Amino acid sequence: MLTNDFQGTSLSRLGFGTMRLPLLPGQTQPTAIDEAQVDQMIDYALAHGVNYFDTAHPYHGGLSERVVGRSLARHPRESWYLADKYPGHQIASSYDPAAIFEKQLEKCGVDYFDFYLLHNVYENSIQVYMDPQWAILDYFVEQKRLGRIKHLGFSCHGGLPTLTKFLDYCGDNMEFCQLQLNYLDWTLQQGREKYELLTDRGIPVWVMEPIRGGRLASLSEGQMEALRRLRPDESAPAWALRFLQGLPNVKMILSGMSSMEQMEQNVATFTQDRPLTQEEWTALLEMAEGMKDSVPCTACRYCCDGCPVGLDIPAMIAAYNEARFALSSSVRMRFDALPQDKRPAACIACGKCARTCPQGIDVPAALKELAQFIEKIPDWAQVCKDREEEARRNRG
Repeated sequence: MLTNDFQGTSLSRLGFGTMRLPLLPGQTQPTAIDEAQVDQMIDYALAHGVNYFDTAHPYHGGLSERVVGRSLARHPRESWYLADKYPGHQIASSYDPAAIFEKQLEKCGVDYFDFYLLHNVYENSIQVYMDPQWAILDYFVEQKRLGRIKHLGFSCHGGLPTLTKFLDYCGDNMEFCQLQLNYLDWTLQQGREKYELLTDRGIPVWVMEPIRGGRLASLSEGQMEALRRLRPDESAPAWALRFLQGLPNVKMILSGMSSMEQMEQNVATFTQDRPLTQEEWTALLEMAEGMKDSVPCTACRYCCDGCPVGLDIPAMIAAYNEARFALSSSVRMRFDALPQDKRPAACIACGKCARTCPQGIDVPAALKELAQFIEKIPDWAQVCKDREEEARRNRG
């Protein structure tokens, strides 16, 4: 197993993300976890050098922490590192950081967390994390001082300005940042710019969604044929993981494995360090551009100068391109914090933007379709409430 040194700790480069644990045969509810198979997967992971396990408060309706904690407890505590997260993005009225943290320790059956993250910093939740009435950062910095957290970091689904703002706020208190990063989001979600920002700040990168929820594991035959000409023996998931192996500041790659087959394949990929050559890197990114079916916005911002509503049109076009590829909560989340008159639906279709666009983009049509996309995406706040209610029932 390939490893990285992190502050004197040897971490496997592959980590087991537990948001998509295997379910019992015939079951679809996230709480119907196949614990026997989880035990087999964790045993296999540890036997093959994987020592990092990532869970969170809302995963599997609140059961992931318990299931993972029980399974890991069958092995010596010093043989594994456990990461958990504080759900500040779910706060609606009152979430006491101390109460949540103590409950998480109890659910996982541990006295301390090796790694702990402020979960899902994005355009809406950043206000919660920075609100002095909660004193969230202060509380967890103190838990680290007490040794109940060994390393403190955060995960981020926000845009580049939000990531920058949070880094400025946190100062030197964040030791690592977990990002959605893969060869598609390298450009689709400004992954390159985010990676470079963190690297410049000296903050190691943890990767989530390296295979984009499985999307990059199911390439077309034509796409695979082009890749096979460069590496005949590499699978589609391995191409995504090899892409990340070539980024020196990526210290941890988390994969949400749902079966023993996925575990075995990913472990095999991480037995060898085979980062992409420049030719392979270029070919993969060119293929990714073809997958996006995007409109060619260059973010010149000519369209913004005459917009009577004052919309951030380039940011909306970037979200539109992402939504055209796949509807996901991250598309909607970036607009949740905006007032209604600054959202895509506020466009009055005057056409000034389209007339000034050097690329000839029909901006009003794109924003109208983006507004329709957003309506199809579940409200993240409501999703969080539903998950918390399910978790409360499970605890009941």
